[in-house]
Amino acid sequence: MSIPVVTAVTGAPWESALVAGLEAAPNGLTLVRRCIDLPDLLAVAASGLARAVLLSAEQRRLDRELLDRLAASGVAVVVLHAQGDDAAVARVERLGLRHTCSADAPLDVLADTVAGAVSDLLAAPVGVTQSRTAAPAPAYDRADPPPHPGGPERVPGRLVAVWGPAGSPGRTSLAVGIAAELAHRRVPTVLGDVDVYGGTVASMLGLLDEAPGLAAAVRLSNNANLDLRALAGLAPEAAAGLRVLTGISRADRWPELRPAALEHVWALCRELAAVTVLDCAFCLEQDEELSFDTAAPRRNGATLLTLERADTVIAVGAADPIGVARLVRGLEALREVLPAVSPRVVLNRVRPGPVGPRPHQELAAALERYAGVRDVAFVPDDRAAFDVALRTGRTLAEAAPGSAARQALERLAAELVGRPAPRRRRRVLARAGR
Repeated sequence: MSIPVVTAVTGAPWESALVAGLEAAPNGLTLVRRCIDLPDLLAVAASGLARAVLLSAEQRRLDRELLDRLAASGVAVVVLHAQGDDAAVARVERLGLRHTCSADAPLDVLADTVAGAVSDLLAAPVGVTQSRTAAPAPAYDRADPPPHPGGPERVPGRLVAVWGPAGSPGRTSLAVGIAAELAHRRVPTVLGDVDVYGGTVASMLGLLDEAPGLAAAVRLSNNANLDLRALAGLAPEAAAGLRVLTGISRADRWPELRPAALEHVWALCRELAAVTVLDCAFCLEQDEELSFDTAAPRRNGATLLTLERADTVIAVGAADPIGVARLVRGLEALREVLPAVSPRVVLNRVRPGPVGPRPHQELAAALERYAGVRDVAFVPDDRAAFDVALRTGRTLAEAAPGSAARQALERLAAELVGRPAPRRRRRVLARAGR
């Protein structure tokens, strides 16, 4: 059975010979169209006319977004390169493409390569990019091996996503605090700001919010120019062991955080640090009005991808009646969108005023009754300590090391890496007369 293919190699010196060979004799491939540019290619792919595309490695717009859009249309990708063009081959390899072939290879070899690409496409799970796999990360020496229990062997780092519903429950404060506590425990950590509605991690730490950061990393990744050294340069150390990947400062820049490239950035973060803490946006809507168009940009795509790829999701809610109600609805929405995610629930700014004299018991009972959550972590309200940290652009560990909120963040960080939190000595006041 012949496989219908299209070509997108306009301008290549070997285009005429390739097309003539495909049309000359039966070879297992049927040429259905010669696409003059990438919009033409995407339109043909969406029409369902082809099962595979022969794409030139010299194509300037050959990037991760293009590959994902072709995969979403069910079209396998085979990249053709000129003999001896090592630079083009290296770029294709950085994109993680497995199915490549020299442009002057015999047609039977080309047909076998296309057949292999189509077979991989059909065998790939739904939602996985069939045309490529993750490229191996270049060698890079971290300052310390990941401090996971069980030995000093190198293992991929963990992704921790900090999410919460609308209403400013303290997502960024907790993300910054947990990342700082991990670094304080000598765990190499990356703090990433992936809030598509305008990140504030940079402002909270007194950093320049116009620094390239995550947007630059996504741009380089999309064009196959991001490796671990480049990522390390975009995520400078804000403190010992704590790198910060700043986010976008304006909400209208959300299209810069493309999910296809963001997935590669997170994969490299696993190699760069033992733990990557990611501050996520609140919204989980999937743009249902655009769901018929798989290529349409999705504002919340970066948030949904991050939550799906995270090893641990921390769901943050404000410890008051409104905050708990929003958290209950948010957890229900999270289960609907990502049923495989089991979040670690944290209530922030716990104080007696809004919920009564026994806030921990009242809040825990409410979450168990209305959301089925039985294990809740609590962060006490310590406005004075957070105000000092915010005013000075420092972490809570630096600005108020004895804060009760800081101790709660210490316990959360210890839980993430499987280490007991340090015990603090209590001052024992001598009684009068002793």
